[in-house]
Amino acid sequence: MAKRVLVTGGAGFIGSHVADVYVANGYAVTVLDNLSSGRRENIPAGAEFVEADVRAPEARAVLATGGFSVLNHHAAQMDVRVSVRDPGFDADVNLLGLLNLLEGAREGGVERVVFASSGGVVYGESDALPHPETAPKLPVSPYGVSKLGSEYYLAQYAILHGISVRSLRYANVYGPRQSPHGEAGVVAIFGSRLRNRSGIVVYGDGKQTRDYVYVGDVARANLLASEARPVPPRSLDDLATNVGTGIETDVNALAATMMRAAGIEVPVEHAAARAGELQRSAVAITRAAEWLGWRPDVPLSDGLRRTYEWIAGVAA
Repeated sequence: MAKRVLVTGGAGFIGSHVADVYVANGYAVTVLDNLSSGRRENIPAGAEFVEADVRAPEARAVLATGGFSVLNHHAAQMDVRVSVRDPGFDADVNLLGLLNLLEGAREGGVERVVFASSGGVVYGESDALPHPETAPKLPVSPYGVSKLGSEYYLAQYAILHGISVRSLRYANVYGPRQSPHGEAGVVAIFGSRLRNRSGIVVYGDGKQTRDYVYVGDVARANLLASEARPVPPRSLDDLATNVGTGIETDVNALAATMMRAAGIEVPVEHAAARAGELQRSAVAITRAAEWLGWRPDVPLSDGLRRTYEWIAGVAA
């Protein structure tokens, strides 16, 4: 029989690509999403769909009774600005929602949880880049705290209940289906403005760096994390694996590369820097190669071209 996997947030940007990969590899896939930001058309053909919030009793019941071997958890409150404005809401969705799912997973005998964490927000600011999994943790936003707190809860369930855990600490994920709305999708924002022949706005001097990883590569890492050998919960970082490229790209270079990928030139304007923004971020991927056999396949220029072609196609 096919392994059964529940993908929370599977109608969203990253989660839908993850669901695609599971379907393509013979898993019986159920997507759980409240459609607050996800879209029904993102759900792959052949996947079952449950419309529910991760905090709801229905979500716990699905896991408790569904016979799943894997829980892949991507549903989240993911806007840093929202977390600063309303940290209680952020904790409610990201922490209490996770605990609701974990209780269902415990009741239902789920063997493995793959969790979408963040390498950008749990490590905080540092010049010692790229960050390995053992780098000091100092989140600068409530969102970062809730992601790190989630990893601690997952470790506790691994210790107490024997659930195998893999936390994937993502760099900045980009690609098709990413929304240009909100603060997380700079590539989608730039692509949308290029499509409309609008000027690109860069906050600050544009020298702040990020590690951009293509969503298809991230989805493949999720499949490998679902099938890799179990890791004993000896420490929090033993259960975590970075998923990125290890390469820093500043915002000015990103804008220039995006324009080349689209074949469109627009003015680049600079606005005031945003308070609390990290200046540099990149994650080391040695462990991903050693533990998962994973490396990113899609270079930034190619990934930006694919992303812009999707953005332009949606508008057509």
